[in-house]
Amino acid sequence: MGTALAAAADAAGLDFSPAQKLLVVGVCALTAGAAHMALAVFNDGVRPFMLDFIHGRATRNATGAVSFGLSAGFVFGLGAPMALSTGVLNPWLLFLPTDVLGILAPRRWLAPLLGAAWGAVVVYGLGGANELAHGLPVDFLTAMRQMSTPILFLFALFPALAVTKQFGRLRGALTGAVTLGLVVLTMRVWPGVFAGAPAMAVGVLMLIGFAVAADVRTARASGTVAADGAGGVGVGSGAEDPMASLFSSGAARLRRHLPLFMALGAGVCALAQMKVFGGGEATSFLIAKGQYAEAAQVDFYRVFGFLPLIATTALASGAYGIAGFTLVYPIGYLLPNPFVAAAVGALVFALEVLALSSIGRALGRLPSVRDCSEHLRAAIGDALGLAILFGSLMAANAMGGGLGILICGGLYLLNEAMGRPVVRMAAAPAAVLAGGVALNGLYWLGLFTPVAGGPA
Repeated sequence: MGTALAAAADAAGLDFSPAQKLLVVGVCALTAGAAHMALAVFNDGVRPFMLDFIHGRATRNATGAVSFGLSAGFVFGLGAPMALSTGVLNPWLLFLPTDVLGILAPRRWLAPLLGAAWGAVVVYGLGGANELAHGLPVDFLTAMRQMSTPILFLFALFPALAVTKQFGRLRGALTGAVTLGLVVLTMRVWPGVFAGAPAMAVGVLMLIGFAVAADVRTARASGTVAADGAGGVGVGSGAEDPMASLFSSGAARLRRHLPLFMALGAGVCALAQMKVFGGGEATSFLIAKGQYAEAAQVDFYRVFGFLPLIATTALASGAYGIAGFTLVYPIGYLLPNPFVAAAVGALVFALEVLALSSIGRALGRLPSVRDCSEHLRAAIGDALGLAILFGSLMAANAMGGGLGILICGGLYLLNEAMGRPVVRMAAAPAAVLAGGVALNGLYWLGLFTPVAGGPA
């Protein structure tokens, strides 16, 4: 797998066609403009703060500072290393900076220009950085491809982890056993298929099945099914529900800017179709290997973990997600050309925005299904956190042996001891980059000899 990934990444590199460069620059300009207008941001942690900004209770600079603080670690510790090691762009590298630039821009016309400038830096600057890094005595970018195997295989466990967190050990163990069995079966019977794909499909279906069954049992026990049939679920005949009023206001604000969201959906979906962009960690490695169907499957499952969060925060704040519910990622990977992708992406975003209110009401009636998304997000974070840490240590060993592990592992532990100035998910890849620079410095000082054979 490592050899195939290396060959694919070397072939793809970061050498974009003129059309791809233009699209990246245009999408970055559009996303920065949407962030400036407080209509959409990519960082889910920033979106709740947008309500105060929209209503004038927080300044542009203060909101921009929050966005920068929540995003910087992911940009430089995760987004840039993943792009350099896979040759595939990602949303942390493209959209987190445009969040910050768009919010901080003092004028509406300036925000798209700043976003376009960042897109140009990415498409014109990363290629040079990639060539420079590969020419160093210690090639830490090639070493970082060691992360692919733990990320792809440990990611397959997230449904079992989510089931365990929400429904207990017995069902979690059952889901884990099914996951393991399907991975082994796929590797044996369908060696050309990503081994985690069938396992994740069944695992997510089991989680949703458990959640729906729990909601049905709860409804029957409480008699709400009959109540729904008689009078429906709503605010009732009493006073207006302030939360419902807030959600209605947020949905109406987003619908007023539907053409902008359709343009956003068109751009992001076309970017995914061009196969230079991946929506997640595992997805980036799969796209680098040319496994687009498997990449679509992985990103489709992530939708279940983030849809309730994105829907509720969008309704409450009046600011949507830059990638919407992220459905445009897997759809884009599978479409035949960017023109079809643009049309489909615009339609998908239009349907998402128009359906927000209905989705919010549905989530209110399905508490277990809503809660399972939180467990899915936590499980994805746990699985990827271990995979990225383990893969980073593998990369450190590939580029520097025991000394590489000492430097990179030491930087990671120092970050933990200092209270995580770099967020945990991004700390290990950032440590590999810093460790690679340190090892090259030691080489030039005559204090280190690169590992024989170099990184795999």
